[in-house]
Amino acid sequence: MGKVKKRDQLDNEDGLHRGVSGRYCKSGSSKWLATTSTRPIVEIQREKGKCPSLMELCIYKIREDIDNYGSFSKLPRDLSQLIFNELVNSQRLTNVSLEAFRDCALQDLYLGDYPGVNDNWMDVISSQGSSLLSVDLSGSDINDPGLIYLKDCANLQALNLNYCDQISDRGLQHIGGLSNLTSLSFRRNSAITAQGMTAFSGLVNLLKLDLEKCPGIHAGLVHIKGLTKLESLNIKWCNCITDADMKPLSGLTNLKSLQISCSKVTDFGITYLKGLQSLSILNLEGCPVTASCLDSLSALASLLYLNLSRCSLSDDGCEKFSKLGNLKVLNLGFNDISDACLIYLKGLTNLESLNLDSCRIGDDGLVHVTGLRHLKCLELSDTEVGSNGLRHLSGLCNLESINLSFTVVTDGGLRKLSGLSSLKSLNLDVRQITDAGLAALTSLTGLTHLDLFGARITDSGTIYLRNFKNLRSLEICGGGLTDAGVKNIKDLSSLALLNLSQNCNLTDKTLEMIGGLTGLVSLNVSNSRITSAGLRHLKPLKNLKCLTLGSCKVTANDIKKLQSADLPNLVSFRPE
Repeated sequence: MGKVKKRDQLDNEDGLHRGVSGRYCKSGSSKWLATTSTRPIVEIQREKGKCPSLMELCIYKIREDIDNYGSFSKLPRDLSQLIFNELVNSQRLTNVSLEAFRDCALQDLYLGDYPGVNDNWMDVISSQGSSLLSVDLSGSDINDPGLIYLKDCANLQALNLNYCDQISDRGLQHIGGLSNLTSLSFRRNSAITAQGMTAFSGLVNLLKLDLEKCPGIHAGLVHIKGLTKLESLNIKWCNCITDADMKPLSGLTNLKSLQISCSKVTDFGITYLKGLQSLSILNLEGCPVTASCLDSLSALASLLYLNLSRCSLSDDGCEKFSKLGNLKVLNLGFNDISDACLIYLKGLTNLESLNLDSCRIGDDGLVHVTGLRHLKCLELSDTEVGSNGLRHLSGLCNLESINLSFTVVTDGGLRKLSGLSSLKSLNLDVRQITDAGLAALTSLTGLTHLDLFGARITDSGTIYLRNFKNLRSLEICGGGLTDAGVKNIKDLSSLALLNLSQNCNLTDKTLEMIGGLTGLVSLNVSNSRITSAGLRHLKPLKNLKCLTLGSCKVTANDIKKLQSADLPNLVSFRPE
């Protein structure tokens, strides 16, 4: 039915900082979708049946009358901080109202992806002086000169400048003296080079450094070899990184997490990591390594998480996996491995998560996972696994998540999952699954996430959904639903995400029933018979942040009117 496979995208956290159009958008960031509310806290408390505290009422009043205040510097710092946070969360802070916070000794300024932040804000930010401990200016228009102001914030511990693409090597020199920094992040910056990284050499207390998507840092890691306290280094998507860049890391013995996916590091480069005995997380996704790198990795006694997705691994050398007995998480997705490889995984009895997405795995191979009793998450999407193979999973009583999308599993096989009482997430985006398959799962009352995107579920099958009272997300997009089927969904009061797109016979009556699901945060009823007249039924959904009604008889102006009058939390919608 036209679903785009989520797994076709590489591991990419950049998606968390993109707007609704798919392009990077400072004012439309999905960070706001997840974390902010433009509604007064007073209203939120009332909806929860709670009486707002006197403090909350005062902060609300100040927020509403913010233009009447010239300075908060005489207030206790904790109160000024609460007022600042409320203005940010409600997006009511402007460069004018910011002036009221001059010399307030604030400790935390989280302005990531906040609209309008530029160098003009830096004077007030720096006026917090030695009290300032953490600053997030991600996605802002801060330039190199703006960073000069931070020299007065000597106690700064955390600085986040992700997606600030106007900052270059020159700007880095202004933070080189912030020796108390423990966390520094410069994601997606093409202007930073190895030369500019000389500024990092003095940050001797740094514990976390994030340079994801910085394509010009080749040969720059030599400048961090003296940062012996470093515990986390992220250089994902830096395709300039080579084996030579690994050598300076060999002495960082406190390193616990290393992300080098989508780089040019090979087996030889991995040999430099053998002495990192504290390393517990290693991400090599998309690197040109082979199973030979496992010889070096087997020396890492603390290694618990290993991502080898998209490394073009084959069955050759897979016997080396048997040496990694401490692993808890192993990602082998999108490799050319078969059932023969799984033989060497059966001894990894500490595994809690195993990803075999798009591998040449079939029913016979799953016999080798029967002993992995601690397994909680199993990804089998787009494999050759069918109903017969599911019998090998029936004893894995700790399983909480299974992805069987795009497999050849049928209704009959699902009965073998009915005893997995710990299961919380189940992906059955499989065209051959029907109402009968859903009926076989009614014992899984603990399910919180159920994906039936491409399954052929009809109105008759939705009656079985009544058993899943704890569902927080539900996707049924196979085209078989009408308004009659939605009657069995309308009482799933825990739902936060509901996707009923592609069901072309749904009408405004569906929106009337969905209007009672007041916990909804995301709703998709695209490609249906929904009209503008039906939008009035969504007024009670005060928590709604994302609404998708593509290919319906609804215009962007219709949704904007609804947003303005009744859905102030709505930050993402289609049509736009």
